Amino acid sequence: MPDWSLHPVCPASVDEVVAFVDQARRALFPLLAQSPLPDDLSHFAQRYLHGEGRFLVARAHGRLIGAIGYLPYDHRFAQLDYRGLRTVEVVRLFVHPDHRQQGVAKALYQALHDQAREAGVQCLYLHTHPFLPGAIAFWERQGFTLVDVEHDPLWRTTHMHCLLDQG
Repeated sequence: MPDWSLHPVCPASVDEVVAFVDQARRALFPLLAQSPLPDDLSHFAQRYLHGEGRFLVARAHGRLIGAIGYLPYDHRFAQLDYRGLRTVEVVRLFVHPDHRQQGVAKALYQALHDQAREAGVQCLYLHTHPFLPGAIAFWERQGFTLVDVEHDPLWRTTHMHCLLDQG
């Protein structure tokens, strides 16, 4: 039995969740150290609590140890065409280093997947990068397939999706 549990984000914990996610993203992507807070984080409640997005967290003994969310896909990548499919983008999967390899990421994703299916989502989209250890293999184990890899030598953005069975 894990010593952690999953929870939706409540309004009182928004600042804590935004700080956790921002710290995690800056640690993984040092080039972002001086960048402003992304729109979804600076408008967290509007996007995830009151909008069409969803966000879940994992806690161990009250401490925030993981996060994941989804937002409606915004069609910003011209090479990807998800028009005609209700598509959301999986975003902000982070697990504190002390709790990795314990099933937290898989449980967060599965719970988010279930919420998406219940909401009538047909396609889960995400992008990741090969320099993130184990990321591509993790998503493949969750049922995602590779659909495009950008040729940018620094980021090599890897686009993946998972079509949901509506049965």
